Amino acid sequence: MHDVAIIGAGVTGCALAYTLSSYEISVLLLEKENDVAMGATRANTAIIHAGFDPEPHSFMGKLNVEGNRACYALCEALDVEHRRTGSWVVAFDKEQRDALDVLHQQGIENGCKGLEIVSGDEARKREPNLSSEIIGALWAPEAGVINPWEFALAMAEVAVRNGVRFMPNTEVTGITGASDHYDIETTEGHYRARYVVNAAGVESDSIHNMVAGPAFHIVPTRGEYYLLDRSIGTLVKSIVFQSPTSAGKGITVSPTIHDNFLIGPNSEKINDPQDTSVTRLALDEIREAARHLVPSLDTRASIRNFAGVRANSDINDFYIAFTAPGFLDLAAIKSPGLTSAPAVARLAKDMLKAEGLSLSQKAHWKGGRQVIRFKEIPEEERKAFVKNNPLYGRVICRCETITEGEIVAALKREIPPVSIDGVKRRAGTGMGRCQGGFCGPRVLEIIAREQKRDPLTIEEDARGSQVLTGTTKREDCAHA
Repeated sequence: MHDVAIIGAGVTGCALAYTLSSYEISVLLLEKENDVAMGATRANTAIIHAGFDPEPHSFMGKLNVEGNRACYALCEALDVEHRRTGSWVVAFDKEQRDALDVLHQQGIENGCKGLEIVSGDEARKREPNLSSEIIGALWAPEAGVINPWEFALAMAEVAVRNGVRFMPNTEVTGITGASDHYDIETTEGHYRARYVVNAAGVESDSIHNMVAGPAFHIVPTRGEYYLLDRSIGTLVKSIVFQSPTSAGKGITVSPTIHDNFLIGPNSEKINDPQDTSVTRLALDEIREAARHLVPSLDTRASIRNFAGVRANSDINDFYIAFTAPGFLDLAAIKSPGLTSAPAVARLAKDMLKAEGLSLSQKAHWKGGRQVIRFKEIPEEERKAFVKNNPLYGRVICRCETITEGEIVAALKREIPPVSIDGVKRRAGTGMGRCQGGFCGPRVLEIIAREQKRDPLTIEEDARGSQVLTGTTKREDCAHA
């Protein structure tokens, strides 16, 4: 019997697991995929939102600013890559300019600091590549960019270090309430928990409906992106938003923590929440909208296109409530869900406590995290470092200068990767111009060697994405 079972290891579930790991309780983290952060957490614009966009008094409005400040603190404590860049919302006409006043007032009510509305000329003085047609802009200095999957993974690793039980490849198929606990049926067996938390993202309405009648409906919304090579130089130093609409925050031009640029997303309602396909029509739409913001943008520098599916819903807010005694929904978490995750976790912890969960602080909680990134070691120190750690002297990923030592270290962390992209999310291999074309096979070899696995079983990414196919020698002989 576990005290708490969390369904879903996206950023919300990982943040709650991290928060609860400091208490003397038994916590189970269930994830249907083979790793942490396999849904919207890894396929988004990677922004720490300032907090001016959500309406005050909504859950999003109440939790965005708190989450913003907690994100920066956690990134420092957990050695997660991030950068405070600030953001712009730009206006091209009077209607959009008037909308900036609304956003500015919302931001003040939500607790944002340093907001200011400036003229188009002033915005271009700070960001020379912005469109000459912009007549005004809202500046938000508290916004930033982050490595989103590393953020979730870092919290999950600390949680596991402190006793949280992580169960990947474990899809929930049914939930039944008893007098003092819930029985959870999964593809990997049966579990019991006194409290259940639904943090299942695009599947959160389905999980909710296992326990109670419908209260909200997820409207899966696909957003597609360009990832541009860093060779294009500095287009903009800060995040640039177009004025938001009912469909979302619109097309964004944003730097990344690796000095690339993300362009997107569009907004398309779809039926299949797992459909992350990319379409030519959508990419053309994104390109033209982005050029409206930054005319010099050249999408021929694209090194990857991808899509994520957002958990939009028919309530236009986070759905945070007890569906039934002991069953807590952290559902319909869309943007700014990444930023809000630490605040959502804090609120959930308080709600669970009020519901009767006994929380006694651990005497010896092991927090913190540090990652060795070889390319960040000063040049004059590298020779001595490699002498003591020879695996760091062999570069595996040439585009990003990632060494074998970093890959092996990733394979030995609290939640070891089981796929090539799992290593990518931890060590950075395959993130550069060739997108793993050179280093992918070498990463596979290292995984097979270190985990003593048959190379035929190693996946590129999600379940069922094995890279190699073949037969064993014995089978070959039988067919000879």
